[in-house]
Amino acid sequence: MSPDSVLHTLHRVLERAGLAKFRFHDLRHAFATQVLQNGGDIKAVSGMLGPFSAGFTLDTYAHIMTAAPKEAARTIEK
Repeated sequence: MSPDSVLHTLHRVLERAGLAKFRFHDLRHAFATQVLQNGGDIKAVSGMLGPFSAGFTLDTYAHIMTAAPKEAARTIEK
């Protein structure tokens, strides 16, 4: 099976579900973002994403990690 046919299959599934087309990389990024925003451990996320160090993952998603305390403060403030 070629990578193109896998991507076309993903796009057909997304279209049938009424969702926008996106790449597998976008799914990966969305997954990591959601886990980290919901308090997931950076080391665990790094392990799930593949052969990257936790440091690389933290550098990539640092903006998510710094946003979480601000969101928590806003929630408490309300």
